[in-house]
Amino acid sequence: MLSEELRSQVEKVDILIVGAGPAGMAAAIAAKEAGVDSIVVLEREEHMGGILRQCIHNGFGLHRFKEELTGPEYAQRDIDRVQELGIEVRCGTTVLSIDENRFVTAVSKEKGIQLFACGALILAMGCRERPRGALATPGTRCAGIYSAGTAQKYVNLEGYMPGKRVVILGSGDIGLIMARRMTLQGAKVLACVEIMPYSGGLNRNIVQCLDDFGIPLMLSHTVVDIHGKERLTGVTVARVDDKRNPIPGTEQHFDCDTLLLSVGLLPENELTQMAGVEMSAQTSGAVVDDALQTSAEGIFACGNVLHVHDLVDFVSAESMRAGKAAAEYVQGKNRAGRYAQVKDGNGVRGAVPQRILVPDGEAEPIQLMFRPANVYENSYIVIRDGENQILRQKKRILAPGEMVELTLKPEMIKAFSGADLTVSIEQ
Repeated sequence: MLSEELRSQVEKVDILIVGAGPAGMAAAIAAKEAGVDSIVVLEREEHMGGILRQCIHNGFGLHRFKEELTGPEYAQRDIDRVQELGIEVRCGTTVLSIDENRFVTAVSKEKGIQLFACGALILAMGCRERPRGALATPGTRCAGIYSAGTAQKYVNLEGYMPGKRVVILGSGDIGLIMARRMTLQGAKVLACVEIMPYSGGLNRNIVQCLDDFGIPLMLSHTVVDIHGKERLTGVTVARVDDKRNPIPGTEQHFDCDTLLLSVGLLPENELTQMAGVEMSAQTSGAVVDDALQTSAEGIFACGNVLHVHDLVDFVSAESMRAGKAAAEYVQGKNRAGRYAQVKDGNGVRGAVPQRILVPDGEAEPIQLMFRPANVYENSYIVIRDGENQILRQKKRILAPGEMVELTLKPEMIKAFSGADLTVSIEQ
């Protein structure tokens, strides 16, 4: 129960957005353009832009802007638009808690404790890297072991080189990109080691960051020992079997002073869980409907806090849909209809959204995304409405490193029978 003094300090805002990375900025822009003026964006870092600030390589914006940009260039376009629209962004502000009633507590050095009552809340906190502690890799806790993103920040933003002889564990996109970056900065990248029989990154990054520099990609291998007392002196790598257990006799030693970890990303969902939102075990993000609204009314989620994307263009497109939906919510534009549940079938991991509204009135196209659970060649993506097949698309190749995006057309949505929708990959 708030005291009278604290109650007088509560700021009322139509839409509050947590995070000013690409997701938060896109959501804010869309909400403002949809006619909502009372918008506040909270960002814990001192600058807008999120992870894009340290991604100085190109390859961003091909889908959205139809040109190739670096990460900072991509971010700056949204920063400029946010400022042009006069959207209030409070950097250096950390959100401490949220609840199911959209009451938010935050703190900053300039303003101290801040309390917000929101008409709608958009969660856009992004994701973080999986740490070494989650890997259970044996060996000493010596210096020289970094997540790939931390190394990227040191090199690109702060001008520090983590080391000279490098092994990379995991083949996620950040790790692949850092293989190239470290090589260009004069380091020797000895190998990129991946426990799975396929890479977790985009194929273009494998070609441009490993193949072009002669860096070996060791699939079905992992680091089984870490050597060094104060500073890393080497790692032992071994092949793994089908159950990902090291195979005795396949050990290989690398003399190195740096080990970079690129072993997966985790949505930053501690605040989401505080609000009592239903979570998905498949995506580690919130369960949402096609408007990106969570199980808590008026709370929306988008971007990498919802599910980890491979392209920032997809983050922006999804977040703009969330911003528009949040604007319609505070404007009282109610959605009426019945819901169909979306389920993962064979070969599909983490389909989003998990619920689709079959509206009473006109339907709009719905974007559905998922990651393949394995590598598939010359296969079909199939969506069934109960026993009825409503979509069948052939794909030459499907891989876990690249998200699949499908468009459900209005006539397909209106024809739903009311049964669960199942998305599958079939040969």
